[in-house]
Amino acid sequence: MVFETQSLARGAGSLDERVMGPDFKLETAAMAAGASRIAGVDEVGRGPLAGPVTAAAVILDPACIPEGLNDSKQVSAKRRIALAVMLRECAIVSVGHASVEEIEQHNILRASHFAMQRAIAGLAETPDLVLIDGSMVPRGLNIAAQPVVKGDTRSLSIAAASIVAKIARDEIMVDLAQQHPGYGWETNMGYGSKSHISALQNLGVTPHHRRTFKPVYNMLYQEKNVKS
Repeated sequence: MVFETQSLARGAGSLDERVMGPDFKLETAAMAAGASRIAGVDEVGRGPLAGPVTAAAVILDPACIPEGLNDSKQVSAKRRIALAVMLRECAIVSVGHASVEEIEQHNILRASHFAMQRAIAGLAETPDLVLIDGSMVPRGLNIAAQPVVKGDTRSLSIAAASIVAKIARDEIMVDLAQQHPGYGWETNMGYGSKSHISALQNLGVTPHHRRTFKPVYNMLYQEKNVKS
């Protein structure tokens, strides 16, 4: 179900808007169109070679919006942690994940949509509208939704979701790094860094690696050929 207003369906925004960072204009426009609870939704972890894909949904309280919300990539690690704590205190927050198995069985896009749907379903209050980062609405979502291209740089609600999702997934990868030392997941978060690729070659593939992703798949294929 796609919610449409002229304000929400516009393009990536002007240069001034991109420089200024996210604001509450999309949410305000949605409220004017009749929505009262608006959730921003974003995911993190589509690119890594290991670990789940994680999404968050956040309903901000207009009277209690933490200062400094932005795309998680534009915020320091220390500030992200502080913002995530504040968001859990003054916003409605939910996190969802999709497993490595789901990524392999379907594809990373579909799995990221599973994570988004789970995050939305986990909210303590059902939103009237969800603003979703990207150009697509998850298939089968039964709540009014609007995709927002580059949403984490345009919408404070989506920026908040990007920060919560990033913190949640980073915590998982730090925990997995303790179980599988040597891959550097506590710093590379499963992405294909030079040290991670080197560790894959030296230590092999773990159950948390995405076997359908090219570097991992190629390594497994090479091992199969060597053994045969």
